[in-house]
Amino acid sequence: MTRCTAYLVVASIATVGMHAIGQDAAPATAAPKAGAQQAPAPTAGFTSLFDGRTLAGWGGDTEGYVVEDGAIKCTPAGRNLHTVGEYGDFHLKLQFKLAAGSNNGIGIRAPKDGDAAFEGMEIQILDDTAEKWKDLKEWQFCCSVYGVVPARRGHLKPVGEWNEEEIIAKGSRITVKLNGHVVVDADVAEASRGGTPDGRDHPGLKRTSGHIHFCGHGDPVWFRAIEIKELK
Repeated sequence: MTRCTAYLVVASIATVGMHAIGQDAAPATAAPKAGAQQAPAPTAGFTSLFDGRTLAGWGGDTEGYVVEDGAIKCTPAGRNLHTVGEYGDFHLKLQFKLAAGSNNGIGIRAPKDGDAAFEGMEIQILDDTAEKWKDLKEWQFCCSVYGVVPARRGHLKPVGEWNEEEIIAKGSRITVKLNGHVVVDADVAEASRGGTPDGRDHPGLKRTSGHIHFCGHGDPVWFRAIEIKELK
């Protein structure tokens, strides 16, 4: 998610950190590796987005992500991996694990191409305890709606442990839960009224549907138990 480095410290680094390069590739259909783990059954009422063995159902940068031990892992080449399907109002659940200093994000309601943080919305996935991120703005920390709504801190598990995250998008209200704690609960239309905290244009705040992305920057990040329920 910041996706990038400190915005005010090095603009060019921020651009690299924040701007994932979308690629539109066909969903992976390769046979699973020997010993691959099947994903657990989804929660009642939810649909699984990951079978635990392949990247079936995903498009974009299917070369930059691999399936490893029942999880989707971002490799050093990983940029934007997105769902084939589009979603409007939804409840998304997943687990993620970070390495030291890792940076990624979850794009929502985003088009296939372009920067999900601006053309859609991006929920930060970041080891914001790392020394290299010490100068981040508050809207860049883990689970923030990047550039728009800062997340409450203090609920991220230590590097190497699995975190549970939920994202609920209902109209312009976005709620993010991290390890059972509500860390964002905001109307993004209100939060951006009169301008966004990062001072950037975020046309994606007005989108009503789009793809879900993993917005990689080449850092190792793992995702598993990915499931979604569309809301009416």
